[in-house]
Amino acid sequence: MERLLRIDWFMFALAAGLALFGTMMVYSASAMIAHRETAGLSQYTYFYKQLGFTIGGIFLMLIASQIDYRRYQHPVVVFSLLGLTVIGLVAVFGFPEINGASRWIRFGSFSFQPSEVAKIALPVFLAYFLAKNEDRVGDLKSTVLPCLGVMALLCGLIVAEPDLGTTIVLCVIFGAVYFSAGARIVHVVAVAGAMILLAGMAVLLAPWRMQRVMAFVDPCSPENAADTGYQVCQSLYAIGSGGVFGEGFAKGQQKLFYLPYPYSDFIFSVVGEELGLIGTMAIVVAFGLLLWRGTRAALKAPDRFGMLLGIGITTGIVVQALFNISVVISILPAKGIPLPFISYGGSSVLVTLAAAGILLSISRGTAAEKGAEAVTVTNVRRKKARAAGAR
Repeated sequence: MERLLRIDWFMFALAAGLALFGTMMVYSASAMIAHRETAGLSQYTYFYKQLGFTIGGIFLMLIASQIDYRRYQHPVVVFSLLGLTVIGLVAVFGFPEINGASRWIRFGSFSFQPSEVAKIALPVFLAYFLAKNEDRVGDLKSTVLPCLGVMALLCGLIVAEPDLGTTIVLCVIFGAVYFSAGARIVHVVAVAGAMILLAGMAVLLAPWRMQRVMAFVDPCSPENAADTGYQVCQSLYAIGSGGVFGEGFAKGQQKLFYLPYPYSDFIFSVVGEELGLIGTMAIVVAFGLLLWRGTRAALKAPDRFGMLLGIGITTGIVVQALFNISVVISILPAKGIPLPFISYGGSSVLVTLAAAGILLSISRGTAAEKGAEAVTVTNVRRKKARAAGAR
C-alpha cells in the first residue's frame, strides 16, 4: 500500500480520464459508421473494441507504474526493445497495404502498429546512452553519431511506410532529450537544420505531400474543398458549427459520412462540434496539466536516466497531441497522426497508457527518494536527541 500511495494520482487521473473520455467520443463518432458496416446489426463495434483497449491500457499503466523505471536502463532491456521495434517496422512491409500505407502487422482481426512502440523505444535508448556517456555528450564520434544513427534507422523505416507525422514526433523527442542532456548548441542547430532539410525533401519528393501543403494555404477553395483539402475543410465546418457550447453529445452532423475517419485522426473535430469550445479547451488544458506533471516528475527524478526518459516520453505525448490538434484546426498541413489517449486504435491507446505508466514510475521514484531523505533526517534528529539526553 505504501508503494501505491506514492503514485502521482493526479497524473494517473489525467491519463485514465482522457482515455475514458476518448472511448465515449469514439462511440459518438463511429456509431453510424458501425451501423452501416454491420448492415444495421450494431452501432457499438468500434466502441466495444476501444473500451477493451482502454481498460487493458489502464491496467497496463498501473502495472508499468509499479515497475522500477531503472530496470529499463539495463542494456538487455534497452537493446531488446530497440531490436523488436526495428523487426516490427521491417515486418510491416510483408503485409498488405491499407489506404496506400504499410503501417500494420495483421493477424486476422488483430492489428498492431510498431511505429507506436518507437515512441517509447527511442527515448529509452537515448536516456540510457546519454546517461551512460554523461561526460561525453558533446563528443561527435562516440555520442552524437550513435544517437543519430539509431534515430535515422527508426525514422527511415517509418518514412518508408510512409508516415511522416510519426517521424516528426520522433525527431522532436530526439531534440528534447539531446538538448536536456547538455548538448552543444552547435550540434543542436546542425541537427535541427538537417531535420528541417530532410523534412522539406520528403515533402518535395512526394507529390501527395506537396498537394497537401498547397491545399493547406486555402483548404476550402473550390479547387481544394473536394480534393486534397476535403478533410481539413470538413473539420473546420465541424468545429465552426459547434460554437462555444456545442451541438450536444452524439448530435454532430459532420461525422455522418462527411468527415473521413472521424473516430481516429479527426476525432478532435467531433469534440469541437458536439462539445464546443468548452470541450476542446478542456482537452487542451488536460494535456497542459499532463505536460506539467510529466515535466515535474522528470526534473525531480533521482537520477539522470529518469530525467531524460521522463522528458522524452512527456515530449512525445504532448507534441503528438499538439500536432493532431494543429492539423484539425488547419494550423499545420494534413498528416495522419492520432490524438493520444482519445483517437481510436489499440496500438496508440495501449502504448500511450503504458508510457504514462513509466512516467508514474519515475514520479514514484522521486517520492521514494524524498521519503528516504525524510527518514534519514528523522533518524539523525533522534540520535542527536538521545545524545543530548545522555549528557
